[in-house]
Amino acid sequence: METKIRQFRQEKGITQQELADSVGVTRQTINALENARYNPSLLLAYKITKTLGKQYIEDVFQLEED
Repeated sequence: METKIRQFRQEKGITQQELADSVGVTRQTINALENARYNPSLLLAYKITKTLGKQYIEDVFQLEED
């Protein structure tokens, strides 16, 4: 799953650690999400989307279709 987490996080001027603290995960989880090595739960995707100031999960997460 591709994400725009890094782009939106940098636009807001927050670190991986700050985002992680805001949504209740580790910095390593945010890093794994940014590098498409981990797919989040729906709840985590929702929390990240809202923390980054976006309205829709689809704004942040793009499902790769086969």
